[in-house]
Amino acid sequence: MKHEAAYRRLKTVEGHIRGIERMLEENAYCIDVLRQIQAVQAALHKISALVLDEHLHTCVIAAIRSEDVQERERVLNEILDIFEAFQKL
Repeated sequence: MKHEAAYRRLKTVEGHIRGIERMLEENAYCIDVLRQIQAVQAALHKISALVLDEHLHTCVIAAIRSEDVQERERVLNEILDIFEAFQKL
């Protein structure tokens, strides 16, 4: 599997989300719920980094080595777009 590490982490996040659902159903202390949400957000950021790393080491390298100038520009623009999107978070 191409994104094996990211997939494993995502399954862990899925379990944390279920835990947050239970906490809300049981009217857990709000700060405890917020801490769990922050943990999920941090885990998702790590997953994003793993996927981006994989992309840079596969798709981007292939595009840069390609003779297709338009493909190189397209891939570089995608990277710029994703960084801009992350800045808005």
